Amino acid sequence: MSRRFELPSPSSLQALFLLDPNIVFLNHGSFGATPRPVFDTYQRWQRELERQPVEFLGRRFADLMRDARTRLAAFVGCAADDLVYVPNATTAVNIVARGLPLNPGDEILATDHEYGAMDRVWQFVCRKTGAVYVRQPMPVPVTTAADFVETLWAGVTPRTRVLFLSHITSPTALIFPIATLCRRARDAGILTVVDGAHALGQIPLRLEEIGADVYTSNAHKWLCAPKGAAFLYVRRDAQPLIEPLIVSWGYAAEKPRTSRFVDEQEWTGTRDLSAYLSVPAAIEFQKEHHWDQVRQNCHALARVARERITALTGLAPLSPDAPEWYAQMITLPLPPCDAAQIKTRLLDEFHIEVPVLVWQGRPFLRVSIQAYNTSSDVERLVDALARMW
Repeated sequence: MSRRFELPSPSSLQALFLLDPNIVFLNHGSFGATPRPVFDTYQRWQRELERQPVEFLGRRFADLMRDARTRLAAFVGCAADDLVYVPNATTAVNIVARGLPLNPGDEILATDHEYGAMDRVWQFVCRKTGAVYVRQPMPVPVTTAADFVETLWAGVTPRTRVLFLSHITSPTALIFPIATLCRRARDAGILTVVDGAHALGQIPLRLEEIGADVYTSNAHKWLCAPKGAAFLYVRRDAQPLIEPLIVSWGYAAEKPRTSRFVDEQEWTGTRDLSAYLSVPAAIEFQKEHHWDQVRQNCHALARVARERITALTGLAPLSPDAPEWYAQMITLPLPPCDAAQIKTRLLDEFHIEVPVLVWQGRPFLRVSIQAYNTSSDVERLVDALARMW
């Protein structure tokens, strides 16, 4: 007989977050938000560090980090020694991109949906190496995964060395069919680097099944861990390609503690480990609150928001209405407007925190739905938009 449980309501979950109750917060995707129990764990680790810094960093560091890596690795479906903690996905992509042996004329293929900071990382590397960053146009609305794969693959040339793409994009909030692309790239001898900044906690992850050579994601976004917690995963056979961005005691260690990859990336000097060590608490929090069902409810509310805003603007959404294309975050086109002004008005006049961005020269609204959001939040957003048009 299955065990019955009572799913927490959004209103009850609201009380567990530290967000300003006077703001309708529809921007979880930018920096995340941490629930009180997880934040308490974070502060407990900080106090423990300050109580005996030498004991904490000098003698307990390796075991503490191993335990935190092991718990996260089990959650995302990989071996603990193939994953390291980093402050954010941007750091992870820098670690990878700035150490790859790229030659003049080598190509890094990406889409035109990538996060702007990541575009800049690759452009920086290309200026230093003579490699070429190719942003393949991926028209919207997208149609099918097969069409998407073929459109992207049309950008592959004999010079393509790296395929870099988002799992869930920042500007368009679309879920890309990365497992198919990773398999195809592997068959072609192309290294895959996946920016999964928005994936961890928003959709289930099984990294070894996805098959990317490199994958990074932020724990401080949809997993709700404290700010400054992310991971870098590298397949075992690709780890020799990864160099340390910061050289410290783990480099060329006489007595390796784990693997070269972990040793070189894990100890980069004195820093606060508390955000990393709190990730298991974030995983446990979501488990205790039946997050699989919470995510489904959030997707359902995102679907309502998509329908209501699309009906208001009369503009087609960016994808078919299917969980294969979007989860808890949606980006919708807006009529011609001053995006910065609309964003400011939404916050100042209506107390709604939601990003209004410009992508491909057009204004868009990106709405994030997390466990604490309610249907009234969506109603307030739709009402505010209606008053502005």
